[in-house]
Amino acid sequence: MIAAGGTGGHMMPAYALSLELQDRGHITHLVTDKRGAAVPGPLADQPVHILDSGRMTGGLWVRARALARIVRNIRVARRLLREERPNAVIGFGGYPALPTLLAARSLKIPICLHEQNAVLGRVNRLMAPMAEAIGLSYPDTEKLSRGMRARTVLTGNPVRNEVAALAAKPYPALDEDHMLRLLVVGGSLGARVLSDVVPDALALLPPHLKNRLQVTQQCREEDLEKVRARYKDAGIAAELASFIADMPERLMWTHLAIARAGATTLAELMCGGRPSILVPLPIATDDHQTKNARHLADQGGGWLIPETDFTPQTLAKRLQRLALEPERLRVAARRAHQLGRPQAAETLADLVEEIASMRGVRPDQSASGKSASPFEVSDQDEAMS
Repeated sequence: MIAAGGTGGHMMPAYALSLELQDRGHITHLVTDKRGAAVPGPLADQPVHILDSGRMTGGLWVRARALARIVRNIRVARRLLREERPNAVIGFGGYPALPTLLAARSLKIPICLHEQNAVLGRVNRLMAPMAEAIGLSYPDTEKLSRGMRARTVLTGNPVRNEVAALAAKPYPALDEDHMLRLLVVGGSLGARVLSDVVPDALALLPPHLKNRLQVTQQCREEDLEKVRARYKDAGIAAELASFIADMPERLMWTHLAIARAGATTLAELMCGGRPSILVPLPIATDDHQTKNARHLADQGGGWLIPETDFTPQTLAKRLQRLALEPERLRVAARRAHQLGRPQAAETLADLVEEIASMRGVRPDQSASGKSASPFEVSDQDEAMS
């Protein structure tokens, strides 16, 4: 049973793990909210259970309603777990995952957590003391106590097979005469600051450099026409979309990405060995995007520009220097590649099978085989809900 929050950052690694576990002969179920169910992925290959979700921050009344919602969802999750009897529950963070994890703990089902960011998220922080193991994407993950570290495994952040395969692809040829292909992405919903700054920055470049550019940019739906007009006025070849369906293909031909620093974006860039200019979301919880970006930048795989410093002039100067020194891009590509973990899904699946076997259950006995359940639930247990 895989429980994940409703953002692409939670759902994409959850999907990657689901596919790996299915390839090993297991049956997987997914628990999320309506947003998570709408994230593109292999939903047709597994049952999906949707829990009611909502805001956890706000005034006293908002928090009281959120607490009541969690209690209701724990009851729903307990019924689901009693019916399906999974060998393990894997949590990918996000508040929609919390009720299922708490229900699993109350039923003594083994729990494995996965943290995608360089800072342990709030739900994972709450559940970490109760988990049998925690898969980490970064070796220096913050908000992790010394006691918790004994149960951690550096798995990396699972990505799609098509992206993992990019680890074997070379960095595209680049010199001062080649086309310079830029990929601009702002996470699952796009980022307005990239739509505002990047076209204006590229318009400031000298004509000989603008003529070399090929831009693929993800924008919010409401920004598409405005950004398209800016590129047209600047005479720059650009392809825009609110969702880039063929991301692995785009990454394969990318020389440089300009992006937010979400967990999935960075995992894909590192697996593909693509250098990047990273603009972390300043309001991200615990400033985790800055921590993600700093890990890559400190290792020479990219460049971090805080949003407060991200202006057309600053970006144009950086791009011009990089275009004139392609070796810097090639070096950054190699260093990003060295940080990539294309086998993350396999490593995490190994950990999940180990956790599932802790109760004496063979890993090949999957969720629908109810005789394989490692636990029995009494009427007294059910009354606890």
